[in-house]
Amino acid sequence: MEFKDSQAIYVQIADYICEQVLLNKWQPEERIPSVRELAVSLEVNPNTVMRTCELLQQQEIIYNKRGIGYFISADAVKKIKQFKKGTFIANELPSFFRSIYLLDMDLDELKPHFEKFKKTNFN
Repeated sequence: MEFKDSQAIYVQIADYICEQVLLNKWQPEERIPSVRELAVSLEVNPNTVMRTCELLQQQEIIYNKRGIGYFISADAVKKIKQFKKGTFIANELPSFFRSIYLLDMDLDELKPHFEKFKKTNFN
């Protein structure tokens, strides 16, 4: 995984885990890879992965079964979408709207591009 300088690594790992759930690669109530396994596969320090797990536990996206590992919460998809929508609206949407305004674009112009994006990336 390539990390960006603009965001803390543990947050980027949390985004990765959330994406796995939203793409149905990891199912609710399923055990996720161990902290060590994730650290090795992502080439980061296990402490960084632990920080990620703490963040995701606070958001109730994962939970810990002591001695067994971390599991995806039953309502993780709902929690992830709520969390990510809020973050998107607060952090990314203002810049997006600013660009649309400065380029004198209409939201209707973007719909075909969005549909093409979905078809190309998620079918």
